[in-house]
Amino acid sequence: MDKLLTREGTFSDIETIVKFQKEMALETENKTLLESSIKLGVTEVMRDKQKGTYLIGEYEGDVIGSLLITYEWSDWRNGWFWWIQSVYVKKRWRRKGVYSHLYEEVKKLSFSAGNVCGIRLYVEKENKIAQSVYKNLGMYNTKYLLYETELSEGIT
Repeated sequence: MDKLLTREGTFSDIETIVKFQKEMALETENKTLLESSIKLGVTEVMRDKQKGTYLIGEYEGDVIGSLLITYEWSDWRNGWFWWIQSVYVKKRWRRKGVYSHLYEEVKKLSFSAGNVCGIRLYVEKENKIAQSVYKNLGMYNTKYLLYETELSEGIT
C-alpha cells in the first residue's frame, strides 16, 4: 500500500462521498438515503470546517475510501473528542489496510491539534467485521450506549 495517499476532502470529492454514503447506508443498515440531503450535508461540511473534515483514501488517483471527522467538546476533560463517522471503503479494497491508513491519519492529526482527549466512533451492533477492525487498531467498547431522537427527514 505504498501508493495509498490520504488527504483532506475537497469540493471535487462531493459526488464520490455522496455515492459512498448511499452505498454504506444501504449495505450496513438497509436504508436508502435521499441523495439531495446527503449532497447538502456533505457540501456544508466542505464549506464549514467547524462541522467536520473528510479524509480521503486515494490509490493511483482513484478514491477508494473516506471518513468524516466531527468534533464534540468535553467539559469534563477540557478537550475535544473527535468522532469518526461515515466510514466507507470500496468493497474490493476492504481488508487491505485502507481504513487503518485513514485511522492513523486521524490519530496523527489529533496529536497535532494538541487538545484532543479521545477518538470515538459508533458502529452497528451487527457489524462484527467492522468491530473487529476497530478492536485490532486498539479501540475498545465503552460503557456508554447511544440513544437518539430523530428529528429530520432524509431517509426513505
